[in-house]
Parts: sequence; C-alpha cells; structure tokens
Amino acid sequence: MKMCRGLESLPNNCIERAKGLKTRLSIFLQKPDASSNPGHSSKADKLRPSLQEALKWRETFDKLLTNKHGLAAFRAFLKSEFSEENIEFWLACEDYKNTKSSAKLSSKAKNIYEEYFENDAPKEVNIDHETRKITKNNLLHPSLSCFDLAQNKIYTLMEKDSYSRFLKSSTYQELTKKPMCSCIQQQNSSQKSHT
Repeated sequence: MKMCRGLESLPNNCIERAKGLKTRLSIFLQKPDASSNPGHSSKADKLRPSLQEALKWRETFDKLLTNKHGLAAFRAFLKSEFSEENIEFWLACEDYKNTKSSAKLSSKAKNIYEEYFENDAPKEVNIDHETRKITKNNLLHPSLSCFDLAQNKIYTLMEKDSYSRFLKSSTYQELTKKPMCSCIQQQNSSQKSHT
C-alpha cells in the first residue's frame, strides 16, 4: 500500500487528490434541499443512499460491495486513505472473471498483472511473495480463476482492515444518522422562541 506522511511531505498532486476526494465524499453527506418539492427527489437524494440501505452495509462486507452506493462510498473512503488499489484490483478481477472470449483472457490477465503486481506497478497491491509467485505462474495458462488466490487475499485484507475502519469513519457515521423529524425540529425552535 502506498502511504503519504504529513502534509509537508505530500506532493501537490496528492494534496489535490485529497481535496477532490473530500468534495466527492460531500455529495453523500448533503442534506436534502428544504425548498425542493417534497414529491420529487433531487439529484443529490438519488446519489445519497437511504438510511436503511446504509445500515445494511454493516451487516456484511458483501452487502457493502454489492450495493452501488456502498461500493462508491467504500471506494471514496479507500481513496481518502490512499489504498484504492485494493478495491480497484478486486473489481478488475470481477470484470476479468466475466470475460467471455478466451482470446481476450491472455491480454486482460497481462494488463492486470502489469497494473497491480509488477514491481513499481502503478497500482501495486500489497500481496505476499508466495501469492505473487503463484499468480505469475497462473499467467502461463490464463484461466478465469488465475487471480482467485490474490483476489481472495485482497478481499480478506479489505474485510478485516479497511471495512472496519470504514464503518467507524465519520463519513459512514454521517450516512447512518437518523434524520430528525421536521415536526420535532419545528417544535424545538418554537419552544426556544417562547423562552
């Protein structure tokens, strides 16, 4: 995993990426516009998961990954931690396993290996030497399962490490806050004005 230490040692592009991620994460945290028509949902509402949907993500890691909002929120979280290569590799493997043409298997496998496994790969995943060796040997005769061992290791790493941090993150906590009923808010404000 690539880590950046302290803002003073961050390259400008790293800081800019972090700012961009903060902006993208904020769309999940946007409150519905009170002036909008209650019968119509805004674009931000469609992008924001429901409370019930977000609460299901804590049941299992699979429920998070199979939900489009959950996957997007988790990806954004991993990007904020500079470890997005893990989810990107896992998704590349999912795409690879859906390859219909055996002629494309070899080139897709080579691309995945170059992007995630080679030394100094652009998105190198943190995988043990033995798994790296087995995966490289699997590429001699590419099959739909040639990345299974590495994909399972990355899945386990994300499930045991990143997923628990995601559930404790302020982003997820904000998504799972129960909204206060507007009538309670109005009642509280009217009580304050009478005192």
